[in-house]
Amino acid sequence: MPICKSCEDEVDELVSVKAGGRRVKVCEDCAERLAEEAEIAEMSESAIQDMMGYKGRR
Repeated sequence: MPICKSCEDEVDELVSVKAGGRRVKVCEDCAERLAEEAEIAEMSESAIQDMMGYKGRR
């Protein structure tokens, strides 16, 4: 049985997700959590850039 790299539980199937610039094989629950964390980080970065008046590219 494969083992999730994030929670280290045995799962039926692993999903490959890009997290922190690297591909990680994790279970579906951890993949959803990582996706939510990435979305929140992107939104907070965007909000800070808006407050600072940043007009350039990321």
